Amino acid sequence: MHYYQHHIGDFIKDTSFLTNEEIGIYLKLLWLYYDTEQPLPNSLFELSMKVNARDRQETLSGILSMYFTLQNEEWHHKRCNKEISFYKQQLETASKAGRASAEKRALNRNSTVVERSLDSGSTVVQPTNNQQPITNNHSIEELPTKQRTKGSRLSANFDLPEDWIVFCQTERPDLNPQKVFDSFKDYWIAKSGNQGVKLDWTATWRNWVRNQNVAKPLFNKADVVHQTVPASSFRDPALVKLDEDRMKSAPPNPEVLARIRAVLGKTA
Repeated sequence: MHYYQHHIGDFIKDTSFLTNEEIGIYLKLLWLYYDTEQPLPNSLFELSMKVNARDRQETLSGILSMYFTLQNEEWHHKRCNKEISFYKQQLETASKAGRASAEKRALNRNSTVVERSLDSGSTVVQPTNNQQPITNNHSIEELPTKQRTKGSRLSANFDLPEDWIVFCQTERPDLNPQKVFDSFKDYWIAKSGNQGVKLDWTATWRNWVRNQNVAKPLFNKADVVHQTVPASSFRDPALVKLDEDRMKSAPPNPEVLARIRAVLGKTA
């Protein structure tokens, strides 16, 4: 395998105490493990040659003991074994889907030959310009060249092919292939006119799956109604406090009031 998931956070945490040179040796050991898809041999000389650490065999031995487990004269790595096992399962699933699809196409091809034999015995030919929808007995590749050029509609009897499931699981493992297919089928069957006619339904399915990650807004911000919260029926606590202080305070002295009136009269 030429690709593996590298979890940076876990790697940094596990190798934070290593020097840059030691990290390089460890990475080369991991790459060798993934490239060969098998445990490493228990030979310091062979491994030191393959990871270019001829003069660092002691360091190489320490890294092997720290991050690998020796079983049956082979150095095993838990994370590598897990990734390789998952990779092989994916290949097996895709291979089974391919074989099932090939068998289905062969069966459909035989059915098409029988149908043509029966049709050739008919004495009445009714020409038509109507496009025939894809059914469970036909795939895009098996349609006549003229019909592939014009395209076709999706039949209500069309079921989810196995290779479509594999593509959805590989491209978007977060999706449910059957639910996505149900919405895909309902949409295109209801599509009227030429917009519902496609030349390659497999490519249409792939684009449909890829576009599932496009988040569509549920509403237009311009349509949002803003409601004003009504004022409270209770008085402001500060005003209540002022009224209470006013009631508690004593009225001004009559002599003081007289002086104030005198001052106001002179000012006027």
